[in-house]
Amino acid sequence: MLKAPVRAVTFDLWDCIFIDDSDEPKRAAAGEKPKPEARRDLLHTFLARHAPIPRETVDLACDITDAAYRKVWHDQCVTWTVRDRLDVVLTGLGRTLPDGELAELVKLHEEMELDFRPDPVPGVHAALAALKEKYKLGVVSDAIFSPGRVLRELLAGEGLVDYFDAFVFSDECGRSKPAPAVFVAAAERLAVSLDELVHIGDRPYNDVEGADRVGARAVLLTVVKDRSAADCPAAAVCDHYSKLPSILEDLDKR
Repeated sequence: MLKAPVRAVTFDLWDCIFIDDSDEPKRAAAGEKPKPEARRDLLHTFLARHAPIPRETVDLACDITDAAYRKVWHDQCVTWTVRDRLDVVLTGLGRTLPDGELAELVKLHEEMELDFRPDPVPGVHAALAALKEKYKLGVVSDAIFSPGRVLRELLAGEGLVDYFDAFVFSDECGRSKPAPAVFVAAAERLAVSLDELVHIGDRPYNDVEGADRVGARAVLLTVVKDRSAADCPAAAVCDHYSKLPSILEDLDKR
């Protein structure tokens, strides 16, 4: 059976547009702690303003909350917002913060990625410029600590945001990959059918299987990390962005 023509291409963000944690060497060079430790420092500092609390107690509450977060993310395809996470931690500790301080703490967590920005994946600028001439483009990404508004700012700062016609971030959509709703939302916002959509991602389960389940196609990107799996239903594998335009053209011919 003939496949529909490729009319739209969506991209995962981390390790597909930006190299995840490529900001950490920059933080270290500036004498800053890694982001996970810095976040816990912030929470401990805000709580200690009102009553003493051992750092070990804060760490334990964060460890438990992080485990619960991962369980909900994996099993229910939902990414808690930073406010959700902090509410869980505070409830577990039996503590509260004044509304203004909690809002400030949330903002500091959400915008930490802007202090030392991650590096773009090699070749992504040229690839997006070439693809923009032929396809509608979108971003489909889970938002872990950085919400959609911050991820848009990262893209804008790198001169990439204008390449994209639509964005589906899990904090705004309410679901995360591989939930069908994520890919359905992307197709709707790009005004294409699912079989006209190709998703580019680095994770066989979240990106490739998620797209495949709803009738879209997927290209497994191995430019930053090679997560290839024998049973991965990818339509193609791309190990360098310079190859992506020809890979998509080939998918059109099949």
